[in-house]
Amino acid sequence: MQFLCSLTEAIIMNRKSSKKYIKETKINEAMLREISRIIRDEVKDPAIPDMTSVTGVSVTGDLRYATVRVSVYGDDEVKEKAIKALKKAAPFVRSRVAAGMNMRYTPEIKFVPDGAIEYGVNMISKINKLMREEKSNEE
Repeated sequence: MQFLCSLTEAIIMNRKSSKKYIKETKINEAMLREISRIIRDEVKDPAIPDMTSVTGVSVTGDLRYATVRVSVYGDDEVKEKAIKALKKAAPFVRSRVAAGMNMRYTPEIKFVPDGAIEYGVNMISKINKLMREEKSNEE
């Protein structure tokens, strides 16, 4: 009987956590779309290049803070200036998110650089280089 109670409790807890996970995932995706749109259409800072992509958003469980991962195409100086400009524009972005989304509380936004796209491009170029070398060695 003890085992059955704990199994039932585990199933109930799993349902609650999966519902919470689904809710957080939907909020993250909605915020990603909205922040991407705001940066593309409404933020007019020349330090933010056109090749700026929001690659991910992670909202805390209490919905108070959001970490926004941003990928910027360009050299290190361009990336640094873009992140600095985005951090400066964070209050504006937050106010526009509040206007565009129906949420009880709009999270405080923190922009962080994301090198995932750059890393992927670098790995593809290394793989292509190795394949060319291998092909030239076979001939």
